[in-house]
Amino acid sequence: QVQLVESGGGLVQPGGSLRLSCVVSGDMLRRLDMGWHRQAPGKQRELVAAITIGGSTNYVDSVKGRFTISRDNARNTVYLQMNSLKPEDTAVYYCKVEKRLGIPLNAWGQGTQVTVSS
Repeated sequence: QVQLVESGGGLVQPGGSLRLSCVVSGDMLRRLDMGWHRQAPGKQRELVAAITIGGSTNYVDSVKGRFTISRDNARNTVYLQMNSLKPEDTAVYYCKVEKRLGIPLNAWGQGTQVTVSS
């Protein structure tokens, strides 16, 4: 059974940067399409960024040009580099397995809090 553990969240000032990590265990990352989602207080959870097995990426419009999703299959780790952070990026960020070998899979990490505030 795949397990996901996120880290790297914290408190950062507007304009700052953070890098989130998601370590995958119980399966090989090279078999998985992965996503980062976030949920702000009182709002629905949304997909922020995704990366396929082949390395194709997509982003929600609000983070394009500021966030970068990447994967290191050798380390079984997915990253989310977040630059030029804004207060509206404040949320709990979750790592998720989107698909395993093309088949949708609903596996989530526990989340990591990101707070952007001066």
